Amino acid sequence: MSRIDQNTVVVIIGAGVAGLTLANFLLRNGIDCIVLEKHSRKHVEQRQRAGSLDGRAVRMFREWGLAEVIEAETAHDDSDSEGMPLRIDGQERIWRALDVLDDEPGIFCPQQVLVGNLIEVFLRDGGDLRFEVDVALHGLDSQRPTVRYRHAAGADEVINCDFIAGCDGYRGISRQSIPAGTLTSYSYEHGYAWLAFLSAVRADPPAVMAVHSRGFAAQITRGPNLSRFYLQCPLTDGLEQWPDERIWIEVDARFGAPPAATGPITDKQIVPLSNVVHSPMQYRALYLLGDAAHLVSPMSAKGMSLALDDADAFARAVTQYVQKEDSVQLESYSQTRLGHIWDTQVHAVWITNVMHDAGDPSYAGEFRKRLARAELERMMLPLARSGA
Repeated sequence: MSRIDQNTVVVIIGAGVAGLTLANFLLRNGIDCIVLEKHSRKHVEQRQRAGSLDGRAVRMFREWGLAEVIEAETAHDDSDSEGMPLRIDGQERIWRALDVLDDEPGIFCPQQVLVGNLIEVFLRDGGDLRFEVDVALHGLDSQRPTVRYRHAAGADEVINCDFIAGCDGYRGISRQSIPAGTLTSYSYEHGYAWLAFLSAVRADPPAVMAVHSRGFAAQITRGPNLSRFYLQCPLTDGLEQWPDERIWIEVDARFGAPPAATGPITDKQIVPLSNVVHSPMQYRALYLLGDAAHLVSPMSAKGMSLALDDADAFARAVTQYVQKEDSVQLESYSQTRLGHIWDTQVHAVWITNVMHDAGDPSYAGEFRKRLARAELERMMLPLARSGA
């Protein structure tokens, strides 16, 4: 039996980085909100995702009084392609110093660590977070929509709200609830994939990339003794073509040296690389944030920072509306965010193409490889100065 007795200003769908950051921002401004998440808390806190925040995102947490959620993480310099050392054909190279406008360093922060910290702070400060619920959105065309959800135990609940924040990812219910034909989707497919896998191997340094004639490779920290590895591969590859023995051979070859340690391989998957933007990022009282609205290729390491930018912009817009009855920021949310998102897509597509075209020429051809190698050399110190 449904209980239509709950009211709040914002219902946040999804307890990922975007949803939890937004919830904490709203809570600090005294704005009522409820977070609904379909998975269990354990599942959410153990999800392994990208873990790099740029300087702008770091400063944002500090400005909102949430420095505690990131203060223990490892800093990196945004000017050197997110601080990642680069090995080209087995030789370690050094990035040229770039002039940057932001003097705030970025950090490596595994997403599960940030999510766990955000949950802890939100609940500690009195936030309302409900796990393991199935959600449906209703009345999006009305002045005050409702969110219906069902607990795992089978009880139904209804929440009336002013706004819905769709923070439930690329395949979530939020964007799917928008009437067909309302949004325009723009996408770019890179034509290759990453074989991504986890292994109980310490990443030291926290991230390193490799460009090699066999393809691109990377190792990124996911915790004190856990790494996510990436190997470029054809879109047509299946997991059965990548037994563990072959994987470690490729890691050895592409980095030009065997890894310091190897371990059991888990969470193995093929991930096609693509960039996607959905426009507009709003339908009536439903606003899209993070992956629900856009994807950037993971090569750019900007996905999590973009989601945080969305949360910051929407939190400020809602606060302005509630406290001052000013809807200007809400009305311009989509247009403002899309301008920044498209700027980020320019960089994301560019760096992805350079790093992959410079390796295996079977994807884009020898001409594109030589162009990409020339571009890389413009970004590297000469070999004589890099110590190679």
